[in-house]
Amino acid sequence: MLTLDNVHKASRILKEVIRKTDMIYAPNIKKDAKIYLKTENLQVTGSFKIRGSYFKMSQLTDEEKSHGVVACSAGNHAQGVALAATKNGIKSVICLPDGAPISKVEATKRYGAEVCMVEGVYDDAYNKALELRDKEGYTFIHPFNDPDVIAGQGTIGLEILEQLPDVDIVIVPIGGGGLISGVAYTIKQLNPSCKVYGVQSTGAPSMESSIKSGKIKTLKSVQTIADGIAVKTPGDYTYELVKNYVDGIITVTDDEIALGILTLLEQQKLISEGAGAVPIAAVLANKIPDIKGKNVCCLISGGNIDVTILSKVIDRGLKMSGRKSHITVALSDKPGELAGVSKIIAQTGANVTSVNYDSSDLGMNITDCRLKIKIETRDFSHIKAIKKALKDEGFVVCE
Repeated sequence: MLTLDNVHKASRILKEVIRKTDMIYAPNIKKDAKIYLKTENLQVTGSFKIRGSYFKMSQLTDEEKSHGVVACSAGNHAQGVALAATKNGIKSVICLPDGAPISKVEATKRYGAEVCMVEGVYDDAYNKALELRDKEGYTFIHPFNDPDVIAGQGTIGLEILEQLPDVDIVIVPIGGGGLISGVAYTIKQLNPSCKVYGVQSTGAPSMESSIKSGKIKTLKSVQTIADGIAVKTPGDYTYELVKNYVDGIITVTDDEIALGILTLLEQQKLISEGAGAVPIAAVLANKIPDIKGKNVCCLISGGNIDVTILSKVIDRGLKMSGRKSHITVALSDKPGELAGVSKIIAQTGANVTSVNYDSSDLGMNITDCRLKIKIETRDFSHIKAIKKALKDEGFVVCE
């Protein structure tokens, strides 16, 4: 069973293995609250997962260690198990869904694990890991539904209370529920007045759906850029802990997550994966209740984002914050019209990144055209001001 003593025991064992990650004050993220970042994206292996996996492995018997371990993961747990096993001289086999980012797959191999790619999502990798456990006699290291793993993650709660003793609210990502179970349990034991909120993606709200329905629910499918929390079914053990110790669960969209990643990158110079950015996404979207004037800790759970999608995420985040936009202007197809539009955009302080001239639309007069302009702007009010300036000069802006 999960106990506070076990969390303290995990903390002692992990001292020589993990990094005590910084608590960073982030004053620009939200002006009416004091936002702090618990930077587990800077942890060994790039996420919090090493805590639970290493502590779990430290509790195995010599016989269990001799048979080796097997695990399943979307990426971060894989790296934690691989490193923990290698440090303990244990063979490890990791089952990963075939959609896992290549960067996470390669990192898992570098930490010394044998990788088994499985068609499907996390839950398919889970079933394959159980099959290998039964066939080969491996010990299964569950990514979240295990009291020792949860105790390891709970050490983050101890650090939060040590680094920010007057914390009012802690916001934690939720996938299968292991991280928030450990953090919420630990914090509620030591500071019951502190609120703990979980955040899931709208494309993978398995824990939120389960808590709302009063029983564990399995989603038919999951789809989100936050691959680290794309779990169809939460654990039964974590479900009970979340039900008892978490004050609420919020969901955020992929667009809101993209804005969270961009905000951390631009304002704090921190790289976060989608799962790690969901607490910031919830704050930016004003979805956390009673936050004004409070000390708020956002747990940035991991930084292992696939660089191949980072540019897409940044582009989406820029659009979400009003930093990129496009304006379509209906023009008479005659000399000087483009110059007039360009002059107005320049005077408003925006930057044109591309221009597309279209005179082929059959719905237009034969002497007209549409000018589609992509621009870099400051925010949504800036976009509104540009459109107004164009209209004031007699141009037709297509909404």
